[in-house]
This record gives sequence, structure tokens and C-alpha cells, in this order.
Amino acid sequence: MKSEYLELKRACYEANMELPNLGLVVYTFGNVSAVNREKAVFAIKPSGLPYKDLKPEDIVIVDYDNQVVEGKMRPSSDTKTHAFLYKHWQKIGGICHTHSTYAVSWAQSQMDIPIFGTTHADHNTKDIPCAPPMSDELIAGDYEHMTGQQILDCFSEKNLSYEEVEMILIGNHGPFTWGKNAQKAVYNSRVLEEIARMAYLTLQINPNAARLKEALIQKHYERKHGEGAYYGQEGC
Repeated sequence: MKSEYLELKRACYEANMELPNLGLVVYTFGNVSAVNREKAVFAIKPSGLPYKDLKPEDIVIVDYDNQVVEGKMRPSSDTKTHAFLYKHWQKIGGICHTHSTYAVSWAQSQMDIPIFGTTHADHNTKDIPCAPPMSDELIAGDYEHMTGQQILDCFSEKNLSYEEVEMILIGNHGPFTWGKNAQKAVYNSRVLEEIARMAYLTLQINPNAARLKEALIQKHYERKHGEGAYYGQEGC
């Protein structure tokens, strides 16, 4: 019987296969999901399956309550985090989680990534937030579900918009990114890794490096995302 989720599975598969191609994962250290809002389901990588063995038909379809709708394999262990974010943030279409080296290093340092340069400002106007490590009580409970709550709490406490800042670090854990679709979530994951690397190198060269001045932050963000944006080509 032909699946009604073939297009969704294909989009999820292609996004997942970008992770090793972009150097964002080793072995099985990561996952991407893609949502179908009309059907209230999302596609996600199976848990622990090596990327070299992954096929489109292996992708698992899950609802927002973490129930498997279609698929023979167990979905990613991070599925509950993805479901939580899809349920609470209605305007995201894809989520990516990796254990990329520089982003994880900042997460393990429990530090926000300061906005040092225009590469960072091209993508958002804020420091990339790092949520504090989860309490022992929550770790012992529904851990993956509470990781989603951890993300929401961090954005609320720092007064951030998930539509502008499409990335976060989880203290002692690693990065999550999202976007309008799965491909954009992966794009944001690669951007985050590069910003994390640049920020690390900046502090090695000058431990007292200053944050980017506000005028440059606004200029670089607005020329790509503002009403009068002029970066790139129309329709692209």
C-alpha cells in the first residue's frame, strides 16, 4: 500500500542526509524532522540508524503526542523534544539537532555565543542563547519532553522570538535549530556551527573582544531580512 506521507518522508530523508555531508554529525549523533501541519504529523529519523544505511522508507511518521503513525522502526530518542516544539511554536516547519563540535563546546561551557561580527548579525540580532542545564528532578522525569520546555523557558526568560532567533544551545548538551522547513533547519545548524567556531577563535585572539556595535547589527540584519532587504536575488 502506497504511503500518503512519501513527500514528507523524502523531505526529512534529504535533510538528514545533509548532516554528514556538512560535517555536522559523526556516526548517529543527530536528527532532523519535517512537519506536515495540515495532517498534524511530523517525519523524523529512526533512532540509532547509521546515515549510510538510512533510506526514505525508514523515516518514521509521528503525531504531536509522540504516537507512531507510520513506520517500522523506533523514532529518534529526541522525538518528544521535536513534538513539544511543533505543538507550541506553530510557525516552524523543521527541526534539527546535532552534536557539532564548536556548538557543543559552547553548550558545555554553558555560555551564550556573543554577537561579535556581521556573519552572526546576518542571521539574527541577538547572542545565541544557552539554556541552563536541567535540574536533577526534571532529568529523572520525562527528560526529552522537558528539553522542549527548557527551550521555551529560555526564550521566555530572555524575551526572544523563535521566528527571529532560530537556534539555541542546551547547557551541557548541544544545539537545536529550526526553520520554515527541514532544509532551513539544517542550514541554521550549519550557520550556528560556523558562528560558534568564529566566536571561539575570536576569543582566542582577543579574550576581551567587543561585541558588534548596534548600528552594524541592525544594518546587516535588515539588509537580508528587513522590509527593504536588498541581499540576494528577487524570487530566490
